[in-house]
Amino acid sequence: MKILLPVSLAVCASTFLGCMLGILVRRIPHRFHDIVMGFAAGVMLTAAMAGLLLPAFSAPHGLFMALPGTILGGFLVSGLDRIVPHLHRLAGVEQEEHSHNQGVGKVLLFVSAIALHKIPEGLATGVSFGTGELGEVLTVAGSICLQNIPEAVVMVAPLFAIGVATRRILGIALGIGLASMACVFGGYALVSLFSAIAPLLLAIAGGAMLYVISDEMIPETHAHGYEKEATFALMGGTLLVLALQSLLAA
Repeated sequence: MKILLPVSLAVCASTFLGCMLGILVRRIPHRFHDIVMGFAAGVMLTAAMAGLLLPAFSAPHGLFMALPGTILGGFLVSGLDRIVPHLHRLAGVEQEEHSHNQGVGKVLLFVSAIALHKIPEGLATGVSFGTGELGEVLTVAGSICLQNIPEAVVMVAPLFAIGVATRRILGIALGIGLASMACVFGGYALVSLFSAIAPLLLAIAGGAMLYVISDEMIPETHAHGYEKEATFALMGGTLLVLALQSLLAA
């Protein structure tokens, strides 16, 4: 598809943009963070359903591949969580917990966690091309971009806390963005080479996104006393994607 490069660039740029906003803001209130992440969770949840799972289940013989694929996607990300710590735990690290000789190790741990959690998101964007529908691709890619921005914003504060320079933070954000971009191309290659099992790949990507939303995003937005605001923001994100789907289908 002609839009593969622009979509992959947008996924990369969204992380970098979020990092730049985080550098400008430095510290964001929990309420604002929870509202934005709740909105992103609603967008991603609806995108996973409308852009990945529904096309997978609707394909010929898709039911037999989509059911196990969705479960497999969740287990894959669950296995990934055993390798790296949860992002919300790292994001809550306090400055006094770090010393000078621990800085490099903490940075590597934090960056690795962010980058590894970008794998299922980037792959989901690339795999969405297997639907053959521009609307589904834009739905999934747009949701990933919306989620990347606030996630990058909140990752800046812990990096500043361990003494990472601004230019290095920008370099880290660019590296993570490029890794996400590579995963988009990887997902596209998978669904192109193995088109016969496209419903399985779509379902795996959808299941991975559902796991991240339930295990990471929603608990994080309900951890600071602003769960009602986050819930309404999630509803807003859901309605936005549904409205965009209706407009694209018209």
